Amino acid sequence: MHYPRLAIVDLETTGADPTRDRITEIAILITEGDTLLEQWSTLVNPGVPIPYRIQELIGITDEMVADAPGFAELADAVRQRLDGAVFVAHNVRFDYNFLRAAFEREGQAFHQPALCSVKFSRALYPQFARHGLDAIIERHGYTIASRHRALDDAQVVWQFLQDSRAAHDATQTERAWQRALSTTPQTRLPAGELEALPEAPGVYVLRNAQGYPLEIGRARNLRSEVLGIFTNKDNPRLRSRAKGVAAVDTLPAAGDLDTGLLELQVLQNEASNKRQQAAWGWQLDSAAASDTPIMSVRDLQGSDPKDWHDIFGCLRGPIEAQKLLRDISAKHQLCPRRLGLERGKGACHSSALGKCRGVCKGLESPAEHDKRLRDALHSLRLREWPTGGVAIVHEFHAEAAREVFHVFDRWCYLGSREQRGDAMALASEVPRRFDAEVYRLLQRWLAQPGALERLAPLHTG
Repeated sequence: MHYPRLAIVDLETTGADPTRDRITEIAILITEGDTLLEQWSTLVNPGVPIPYRIQELIGITDEMVADAPGFAELADAVRQRLDGAVFVAHNVRFDYNFLRAAFEREGQAFHQPALCSVKFSRALYPQFARHGLDAIIERHGYTIASRHRALDDAQVVWQFLQDSRAAHDATQTERAWQRALSTTPQTRLPAGELEALPEAPGVYVLRNAQGYPLEIGRARNLRSEVLGIFTNKDNPRLRSRAKGVAAVDTLPAAGDLDTGLLELQVLQNEASNKRQQAAWGWQLDSAAASDTPIMSVRDLQGSDPKDWHDIFGCLRGPIEAQKLLRDISAKHQLCPRRLGLERGKGACHSSALGKCRGVCKGLESPAEHDKRLRDALHSLRLREWPTGGVAIVHEFHAEAAREVFHVFDRWCYLGSREQRGDAMALASEVPRRFDAEVYRLLQRWLAQPGALERLAPLHTG
């Protein structure tokens, strides 16, 4: 087949959300047939700091873009190069949505036919499970000077398109091209992009006309979940959810755990959904004197679990923690004074009511009391970390075109990377900081059949 005029695009950005993050580098290759007509690239000043983890991944720093032009200065040059061409990118939704969002911030509409080279690869090479750019580089033996730099990545896509055409007959190539091509504008509105959503797990954000989130949700299948919101007109509940939605953002995920982590990230980043994170637990001091409270409430959020000893419960606030301990005290006839729930010396108020067995007035030894306390608290003890140290979870989903390695240590999330080697480096680079939401997410995930076996100890050598 004869390729039409193509604009092969690759972007580097400050993150994954086109409504919040910004472009840091643009590369565009203009081709026609077998001819490369132009290759153009430029750094872009995003106007916001580049997160450190992104600087590490792509090698573009705040200093490098400080004197670069902003997108407003580049918009005309970008549009001129894209005009009359098919927009091609590896995972085209990502690059297309970022450029569309950038143009919209300049008050300009952006619509043109687009082709996803991930889908093109999947159609031509169905025998392979992975079709991300790293997989293609490895499979075809390509060399690349700077992975995650826009021009180098765009050149790999162009080389892949040429080699794929040479390796297949015209009918195969044409069929794959049609499967990967979309002439429908890549809009965030139901009429366009929703039909192109992947049959993959992930997170979606429904927004109103002002860009504020109406709903943040997770889905095992983004396509069926989000489409169902807009297409089931006979369901009043779904009609109500769809009312007022002007935009839909989606983050395809590599698996269930990735979906949960992305959801936590979105919830934390959305201003209208910010929550004060809290994780309160009880610390038991077995060495406390008989007239000293044995329990103390402790804020676990952000602390290092390595420093924990005899911690029970992971609660959302000190009031909830106090109530829980009072309920346990009453149920098991424990001493509120010994537990630190009641101030003063001598016999506690509960002992006069027959609700304390009398450790506070010598009728029960502290050892006997504290054993009953430990038995009562047993179910609340924070679960032992299964691997004893740093562990990694590998997730991959072909339809999402996403592969990721998550790193954890003692219930703390250290981060995720696309390459195992980069993920391993997190073990020595990122400190442990406990987060209650991550802890609860991991608890749910580990309860699934086979999940524990996927939590692999990370040997850094």
